[in-house]
Order: sequence, then structure tokens, then C-alpha cells
Amino acid sequence: MSAILQTRIPYDVTARPRLPGIKPLTVEDWLIRDEAFAGQMAYRDRLLAERRDAVLAMDAGARPTADELLQMVLELAYPGAGAVVERPDGISVPIDRADPMGTLGRLVQEDLCLLEKRGEEHVLTAAVLCFPASWMLSEKFQRPLTAIHVPVEEYDAGIAARVQRLFDGVQPGRPLWRFNALWYADPDLHQPRSAFDRRPERGRLAAQYLRSERQTVLRLPETRAVVFSIHTYVVDRADAPAGSDGLERVES
Repeated sequence: MSAILQTRIPYDVTARPRLPGIKPLTVEDWLIRDEAFAGQMAYRDRLLAERRDAVLAMDAGARPTADELLQMVLELAYPGAGAVVERPDGISVPIDRADPMGTLGRLVQEDLCLLEKRGEEHVLTAAVLCFPASWMLSEKFQRPLTAIHVPVEEYDAGIAARVQRLFDGVQPGRPLWRFNALWYADPDLHQPRSAFDRRPERGRLAAQYLRSERQTVLRLPETRAVVFSIHTYVVDRADAPAGSDGLERVES
């Protein structure tokens, strides 16, 4: 797969707020289309056609939540759309109500994860995850937040409690966002990796690509599920912002 790169990241990746680093967001700014839209969407189409089981999962009980999310995305990103959506890249996408997560994966650049409160924690009950950054949907599906974040070293009991409070407290119409940033040697957007695989690190200056995820948390008003969305940016070192060499973590 050839590289699909952006030329800029529209926020300051060198700012390192204390985890979880959450900021307010408007619903109107929840979904983004950037200059990599056509390339990323073509890749998503291909992954959903050829590797659907690896990039999509849905618990049968999550169907009402997925239906609500599909309707919200259509109203925000494609207002007035009928049975078929014409994407900005000229591709026609049928709106398959029987396959809400698969349809969502072909409408927006964001990966979309649905988490529902079951017991004391939110559990991942549905997702379309075409662009994982060193994790696998199959290992996280139907798992609670604490298990999803294994083996993230920074995700200790204190941060876990703060994140759970955040998921409990986010209100409809008032989404939140944060970001991460890592240096990668490989620009491929689709980088699944098992939690049990060793993560070899390279020096920051040897990694050519800066990868950043704009992550959002949004409450669906009817089902009350939480949507965790991920918009992925990958820029060449030549386009990386000044000061980003100092970012600590590197993935090869």
C-alpha cells in the first residue's frame, strides 16, 4: 500500500497535556474531511471489501446504537441524502440500513467505536476500525475500558478511573476531544498488532512519519451509548511541526 499522507496536522502535537488531555468540541466540528479524504476512503473501501472480519465487529445487542449513529452521521455529513450517498470523491455509497457499521465505514474518514455501559464499565460493542495504530479489534471487541487499554503503560488505575468518569459524564451535544502523536517508520494507515507482540522501538530521528490521532468522545442522545472516534493523520518528517522531534514514543 502506497503512503496516504496529509501535509499538516491542524493542532499543536507538541503540547503535552496531562492524560487524558480532554478538551471541549462542538458537534459541528466532530467529523472532518481533509486533503487525504479520497485516498483514505479508497483504502477503507478496499479493507471493508477484502478484510471485513478484521476491521468490523458488532454485538447483536448493539444494533440500536449503530442505527442511531448511522442516522446522526448522515444528518451531519450528508444532509438530505437519500438511498445513495455521493461522496466528495465521486464514489456512490448505498445506505445499507441492515449493515450500519459497514455503511459508516464508507462514509467518513473516522474510525468509529461504540461503547455501552454494562455493569461498572463501558464495553466495546461495535466498531469499524480500518486504521488501527498497533492494536487489534479482535482483541478489544466486547472488552471493558480497562482491558481495552492493556498494555498502555500510562493507563494506571488513577487514569482508568478518570476516563470512566469522563465516559459517564459526557453529555449529548457536548463532545470532547484529545490527541496522541507517535513517530512511525511505516506510513501505512492499517497497522494491526497484537497486544502480545513485542513493540520494537527505534530512535526518533530514524522514523520518517509522524502519526497523530484526533480522538473524540460523543454521547448518543437516544441509546446513551458513547462513540469514540479516531481521525488519523500521517505526515512526512519534512511536514512535521517544529519541536515534534522531541515526542517521546516511537513505533516501528
